[in-house]
Amino acid sequence: MNTRKFDNKNTYVVAHRGLSGLERENTASAFVAAGNRPYYGIETDIYRTNDGHFVVNHDGNLARIAGENLAVEGLSWETLRKVVLYDTDGTKGRYDLRLANLENYITICKKYSKYCILELKSVFTDEETAAFIDVIKALGWLDHVIFISFHYADLEKVRAVLPEQPCQFLTGDNSDAMIEKLKNDRMDIDIVHTSLTEERVAAMHAAGIKINCWTVDDPARAAELAAWGVDFITSNICEGINPLCED
Repeated sequence: MNTRKFDNKNTYVVAHRGLSGLERENTASAFVAAGNRPYYGIETDIYRTNDGHFVVNHDGNLARIAGENLAVEGLSWETLRKVVLYDTDGTKGRYDLRLANLENYITICKKYSKYCILELKSVFTDEETAAFIDVIKALGWLDHVIFISFHYADLEKVRAVLPEQPCQFLTGDNSDAMIEKLKNDRMDIDIVHTSLTEERVAAMHAAGIKINCWTVDDPARAAELAAWGVDFITSNICEGINPLCED
C-alpha cells in the first residue's frame, strides 16, 4: 500500500486513534482498517495499568466506549482485556472489539509498515518510560515511532533515554516563546489545527520545527493546511471526502 501525500504536497496523513471514523477508536480493528489504507501513520494513546502493562485508551475510563465506569490505571490488563466495547453504532454484538495493548498496536503498525504516532497519556515514571521503550525495541519498530504528549516531562523522559527520537508536544500554543522552547529542545509540535495560520506555520518551519495538526476532517481545511506546508495532518476519516486517502 503506497503512502499518499495530500494533493502532491509534502503533507502526510495520520489516522487518529486508528481509522476511528469507520471502526471503534483505538482497537485492533481500527488499526487494521488504517493499515489497509494509504495513511502514513496511525495515532493512538497509552496508559499504564496497575500491573505494569501499557493499555491503549484515550479517556482513561471505559464509560464512553464500553458503558462501564472502569478507570484504566486502577485495573490489571487481565481485567481490562475482558471488557467488550461498543461498536460505532452503540451495540455490543462484536466480541472482537476489546482494548488493545501496546504490543498489539506496534505489531499491527509493523505488519502494515505504518509509523506509530504514540501519545503518552499517563505521567510516566523514568522506569515506566524505559519499560515501554523496551517493549517497542523488542518488536523491532522503534525507528518508526514518533512520541507525542501534552505532558512535556514525558517527552523529556523519552529524550533522556533516546536523545534523537522524534517527539511532538501537543499544544494549542503557537507563540514565539513556545517556538523558541521547542527549537532549543529540538522538539516538534502537534497542534490543534485552529491555532494555525500561514504565518505561524512559516515561523515554526523557520525554526526547524515539524508540524502535526489535529483533528482535521474537513477537506477544504485540510487542503488549506497542506498548502501552507504542514508536515502531518491527523484525521478521523477521509474516506470518500478527501483526496488524502484515495488510491
